[in-house]
Amino acid sequence: MRVDLFDFDLPPERIALRPASPRDSARLMLVAGDAPIADGVVRDLPALLRKGDVLVFNDTRVIPAQLEGIRGQAKVGATLHKRLGLRQWQAFLRNAKRVRDGDRIDFGAGVTAIAGPRDEDGGVTLSFEGDEPVELLLERAGRMPLPPYIASKRPTDERDRADYQTMFAQKDGAVAAPTAALHFTPELMEGLAKAGVATETLTLHVGAGTFLPVKADDTDDHRMHAEWGRIDAATADRLNAARAGGGRLIAVGTTSLRLLESAAGEDGVIRPFEDETRIFITPGYRFRAVDGLMTNFHLPKSTLFMLVSALMGRDRMQAAYAHAISQGYRFYSYGDSSLLLPQG
Repeated sequence: MRVDLFDFDLPPERIALRPASPRDSARLMLVAGDAPIADGVVRDLPALLRKGDVLVFNDTRVIPAQLEGIRGQAKVGATLHKRLGLRQWQAFLRNAKRVRDGDRIDFGAGVTAIAGPRDEDGGVTLSFEGDEPVELLLERAGRMPLPPYIASKRPTDERDRADYQTMFAQKDGAVAAPTAALHFTPELMEGLAKAGVATETLTLHVGAGTFLPVKADDTDDHRMHAEWGRIDAATADRLNAARAGGGRLIAVGTTSLRLLESAAGEDGVIRPFEDETRIFITPGYRFRAVDGLMTNFHLPKSTLFMLVSALMGRDRMQAAYAHAISQGYRFYSYGDSSLLLPQG
């Protein structure tokens, strides 16, 4: 499909630079079947779901994966996006032309790495020197990797270390937050439990490729970056049982949805999964595992807007996004949310 079919006019001021406070006070747009679009807030969620529904969260934890360094006299920026080994990470480099295989980059605070060759995704392998765990080095020298559409408008600060982390974050490895889950609070979780809505977690370590624009003119020519995910056998069994019992599986975020769909067979059964996925969901895709999606508002011509268009229909989502823009919804990672239910 032509990528320009997923374009729309997004005023820059609609991109949120800080999250709502409290988190569950963010606005929520409900798009359910053919019903009129409804406006509410995230804390309305218990009333919008049914007893027996399951919300599926991503428990990945964002690491401070952005580094600023020097190679000789040249400034070099690095965003880690995929662990390759105990001390090796794949990274996207800014000013990459100044870095060759074997060069040493000094990131300050005693953190240094040796650059390796370029890979097929355009990244560079960084091998960190010393004996300390890389995670400790990043805590010392790294910054939270805010999306470029936010980072270009203001500097990353200490507040982002808390704001850009969900309450479910447990497993280190992401360089982007599963931002739909940023809206959840302990109080909201209590309300969901009282309403009979169950919760499950899986792990998908979101990579920096999620920030990259689609440069191809046709979706067939776009290649997704690989991301590692895991669903254990017990979780898969509970999800299948809930669905067999009439409950709906609602993915909280496109990351959870993409992993669920990667783990599901043609029969719709979710199987244990521990591997990389490059799944790219566009209109025409037949969903196997999920019955709905809670997600923030995405950017024009992005793979994520293509995904929600596949779930709900492109015309329906173009109309929904036009409504969101006209009604002042806040977009992107720190923005408002939507609940998408294809069958109502």
